[in-house]
Amino acid sequence: MHLVIVGNGITGVSCALAVRRLQPEAHITLVSGESAHHYSRTALMYVYMGHLRPQDIKPYEDWFWQENRLTLVHATATALSTRDNRLTLDNGTTLAYDQLLLATGSESRRPDWPGQHLAGVQGLYGLPDLDAMARDTHGISRGVVVGGGLIGVELAEMLHSRGIEPVVLVRDAHYWASVLPPEEANLVDRQFEENHVPVRYRTELAEILGDTEGRVCAVRTSAGEEIPCQWVGLAVGVTPNLTLARTDPAVETDRGILVDEYLRTSVPNVWAAGDCAQHRRPSAGQVPIEQLWYTGRMQGETVAHSLCGQPTAYRRGVWFNSAKFFNLEYQTYGAAPAGPVPGVASFYWEHPSGRAAVRVYFGVAAPHTVLGFNALGLRLRQAVCEQWILAQAPVTTVLAHLGAANFDPEFFPQHEPAMLAAFNRQFPQLPVALKQRKGLLGRLLPSHI
Repeated sequence: MHLVIVGNGITGVSCALAVRRLQPEAHITLVSGESAHHYSRTALMYVYMGHLRPQDIKPYEDWFWQENRLTLVHATATALSTRDNRLTLDNGTTLAYDQLLLATGSESRRPDWPGQHLAGVQGLYGLPDLDAMARDTHGISRGVVVGGGLIGVELAEMLHSRGIEPVVLVRDAHYWASVLPPEEANLVDRQFEENHVPVRYRTELAEILGDTEGRVCAVRTSAGEEIPCQWVGLAVGVTPNLTLARTDPAVETDRGILVDEYLRTSVPNVWAAGDCAQHRRPSAGQVPIEQLWYTGRMQGETVAHSLCGQPTAYRRGVWFNSAKFFNLEYQTYGAAPAGPVPGVASFYWEHPSGRAAVRVYFGVAAPHTVLGFNALGLRLRQAVCEQWILAQAPVTTVLAHLGAANFDPEFFPQHEPAMLAAFNRQFPQLPVALKQRKGLLGRLLPSHI
């Protein structure tokens, strides 16, 4: 089998490594025009901030690929012929395949704003974007970041780390309103305030203004404000990269490349996975397009088993995600809606400092099954939270044993007693007593102490 993988991100590389384990004799080629090597996309910001060197975000040494008989082709696939099982590359060559995995990832979304093609206007997705940002922000004093999600706060922190003032435009009333409830968003806003990052809420970008040399010099907002700046970061989401898939009409696409539960496309021997794939019939509670690092890895490994004669349907399992807002860590597990949902209640606890909070979602009806978690400024063990969700544990059981999920270092402050007291005040009809403390102290001290 000659397996060709278009894309050397986490999805493509996870598939290649799994196929190599399952079918040692397979011929595997990875094609990417973005970079000559695989790198950790989630670590790009730390290179810009000087915390890591470019070579530090390569998970594998250069010798790894030849050692594992993985052929890397640094070129862009410009055309696909599924009738001939062949790719055309921008270096003038063609590449035949027996099996093809399209793992082309995403590209930054660019709504049609006037001036968005000026120099100094960009998104942040890959290495070329990082290079452009390093070049175009050198020596500037202010940048404007458009968007209230994860990439927006990353861009703001990146600029801030170099002494560049970031002004953030957020169209909603609070940060990341599609994901975070207002209380959690307030903790994020506190991080902006402490780092002296101005945020314009309920404000959208109307126009990007340029100078006589074709470079951005200001933006005009929906409120009529004109903000002078020398760089604009567009962080309004990403969209599946369909450039290659659309060169062959036999490959059915919608917002993404349409796939079944085995990640097969509409064409035999052609698969799609990761950011670019759109599930025709997503499982209950799941979305058609999943654009996360861990789902990309899982989909790549799932495809590998099917390619090697072990048909395996993709099952994501319990949702989780993590991020960092300046100095505030964030984790979420399971169903964690941003607003009220019929039949769902939530318990929220926040430390008086405004630097730590936990929300536990659970069913209104008995036995009040736990549904999901938000954690900010403290760490909850993923495996423990997932097990509670899968086991449909009652929220009273979860609160009583919350110390089992505490993943903070051993001698960090432990907030479980305060959380439990708050829960008993908010839900007196569901009284709970603390049963388990965290770690060594929890094993040594009597539960009544």
